Amino acid sequence: MSTTQESPITLLDPTSPPRPAPGCDVCAALEKQRAGYERRENTRQATDCEVEMRNHPKHSGSTS
Repeated sequence: MSTTQESPITLLDPTSPPRPAPGCDVCAALEKQRAGYERRENTRQATDCEVEMRNHPKHSGSTS
């Protein structure tokens, strides 16, 4: 039985948008669309872009 404390878990901030994967044109386009929707206060469409960016194959493995 261990008596030492485990390291804390670091979770991503779900309220901050993901960063585009470096060099990925798809992620860059999604970020541009997301920012436009956010400026127009269209939260639903902005969130859809964020979800699509997080699920994009080139985005996996990069930090959000």
